[in-house]
Amino acid sequence: MRKLAEVQEAKALMHEAMNWSVFRWLLDKSRVRKTADEAKAALDASEKAVKARWSAEVKAAYKGLTAKAAKAPRKGQTDPKPEQTVDPAILALIEQVAEADDAAERAGIDAEDTFDEAENSLSADMAQDGCGKAIHAWTLREKAIRKAEAVVDALRAEPAASSHAPEEH
Repeated sequence: MRKLAEVQEAKALMHEAMNWSVFRWLLDKSRVRKTADEAKAALDASEKAVKARWSAEVKAAYKGLTAKAAKAPRKGQTDPKPEQTVDPAILALIEQVAEADDAAERAGIDAEDTFDEAENSLSADMAQDGCGKAIHAWTLREKAIRKAEAVVDALRAEPAASSHAPEEH
């Protein structure tokens, strides 16, 4: 994944903002918000572009994994297995992407909540904490996108790997 200018700019601003006073926060919070929104939009577009290169089977497996995580079975219920149309090695990569996406999403929500609370209480300390959390969330999103790119790479390599398999007669 190439470094996204919007994310780099937002990270730099957040590092700078970690030293701001309450007054400075009040003056520049709209610029911080705008920069953060631009970083999120750039990451969303990058993620969408990468996942668009996934095969239909991979997309379905990912959707099944994320839906299953959202509707985890209750105690005593069995967990239905998804159809095994995807190579197990690629399925393992997809699971890593789903876990990384979930971690990044939770970190982003935590950062947003921290900023909201900081704004409500006019706390520069809490806003500074939110800056660190936002940087962490963007870093996790970048890692998740790199994992999604690994799926694309594995899909490209898959036909080559199966073409070297011995033929049955």
